[in-house]
Amino acid sequence: MKTKSNIKKTWLGTLFVVVLVAAAMSVTVFAGDAEAAEHTSKMYATAWSLVPPLVAIILALITKEVYSSLFIGIVVGGLFYANFSPKLTYLTIFTDITDGGMLAKLSDSGNVGILIFLVILGIMVALMNKAGGSAAYGRWAVKAIKTRKGALLSTFLLGVLVFVDDYFNCLTVGSVMRPVTDTHKVSRAKLAYIIDATAAPICIIAPISSWAAAVAGVVEGMNGLELFIRSIPYNFYALLSIVAMLTLTITNTDFGPMLEHERNAQLNNDLYTTDARPFASAEAESEVVGNGKVIDLVLPVIVLIICCIIGMIYTGGFFEGESFINAFANCSAPTGLLLGSAAALLITFLLYIPRRVLTFHQFMEALPEGFKAMVPAIMILTFAWTLSGITGLLGADVFVAGILANSTGVLQVFIPIIVFCIAVFLAFATGTSWGTFGILLPIVVPIMQTGSEMLTITVAATLAGAVCGDHCSPISDTTIMASTGAQCDHINHVSTQLPYALTVAAVSAVNYVLAALIQNWMINLPIAIVSMVVVILAIRKLYGDKEVPAEK
Repeated sequence: MKTKSNIKKTWLGTLFVVVLVAAAMSVTVFAGDAEAAEHTSKMYATAWSLVPPLVAIILALITKEVYSSLFIGIVVGGLFYANFSPKLTYLTIFTDITDGGMLAKLSDSGNVGILIFLVILGIMVALMNKAGGSAAYGRWAVKAIKTRKGALLSTFLLGVLVFVDDYFNCLTVGSVMRPVTDTHKVSRAKLAYIIDATAAPICIIAPISSWAAAVAGVVEGMNGLELFIRSIPYNFYALLSIVAMLTLTITNTDFGPMLEHERNAQLNNDLYTTDARPFASAEAESEVVGNGKVIDLVLPVIVLIICCIIGMIYTGGFFEGESFINAFANCSAPTGLLLGSAAALLITFLLYIPRRVLTFHQFMEALPEGFKAMVPAIMILTFAWTLSGITGLLGADVFVAGILANSTGVLQVFIPIIVFCIAVFLAFATGTSWGTFGILLPIVVPIMQTGSEMLTITVAATLAGAVCGDHCSPISDTTIMASTGAQCDHINHVSTQLPYALTVAAVSAVNYVLAALIQNWMINLPIAIVSMVVVILAIRKLYGDKEVPAEK
């Protein structure tokens, strides 16, 4: 018998398919329409350009329903862009007459690469579950990782090790550690937070990562990679996110909505807390039919990591003579991840079938199971990309960049914190950290003296703000990937993570003022770390009587 939740999911899925079919049919009806060719929105580069993402975010947090919230934000953005013309609004949202519509986003090779990578990851997880590899790993992990704190720290350590790309980090860490954290009664919201806090924050301080490559690529007139490396000690949000997460784990501290999720997981053995459980049915349908061992999970994951790294450096020209660093700097992460994951899936086939871990028929059955498990993430990503695209059409980036350009006359000591706050807001509203520092860095770098410590601090503030806004935003693809990897309801992840992220952001902002005054990372970084620990301990004292008892 279908539950109310399943009926709702089926209805939403059907509505989504109908809308896409209608949109596809409308392309032929309106083909050749030149109405949008020279169109200019009356709200372009004004404060109104930020309204659509804010509408979506606020609705999502209030209603706890992400699909309709994102779609309403898209419709508002379409109306604003089309100057309230119904026909042009419809075309803008669904077709590719602009580069911000749904069809345009789903036609983008990079986005399609991410979707295929997502599906292949879902298939590999389904295969590892069906083969019994995940169950065997879970039994081993229970013996090897005996405490709840150990499970949390192990998840953190794996997140640090898988640093080459945030998408890959989110899905791999979630797949590997979910059986372990489930055994130790870690809520899915807490798992999603740890995954998210070791995805973008780790990638943005790793010199060999797709993020370092993206930053180096937008800095002109100097060595972008060298500037990126110099900025790492000043990237307070990324570094303090790690410090905060470790302090929270070691001291067994939680606060805000996360506290309720953790109490419910430990006291009632309920990992979800709310009725929103988008992946629970997929887990129930994933029947173990193979006699897999621990190696049947560990080896495919190792192969996946190696293949994805090879795929990324291949797209960067490593096998055509480029150095390893330059290959990463020039790589196409979506294409590399797609090539690597496809190769890993083929190797998994060769690992399972000859050893009769799974039959050929059982292997093929896992393909649609894995695809189905990723449908919620695909829907959210599609809507989030469309909302971000339409926000771009409205010139939100131009409006925010103008605010930054007009703030250059203030005292230099305040420039890093101003840049940090602007980057946070822009990334939060648009859901993209790469787009944020891609817009702001070309503005920030020329206004600072070349080679100065203030340039390094301001660049670091830009990167930190971009990651912070991305970390907080419900429409960020990294946030979506983290909730997918943890198999946690997306809005639950956002609402529980937000107080943690905002706490780290507040401490980071204060330290950017100090950094501009002191301008010595060997002094500033210890101050930042100590201040973060002190704030967490103060929160612990505040929530002391409400804290979940430590595991005995």
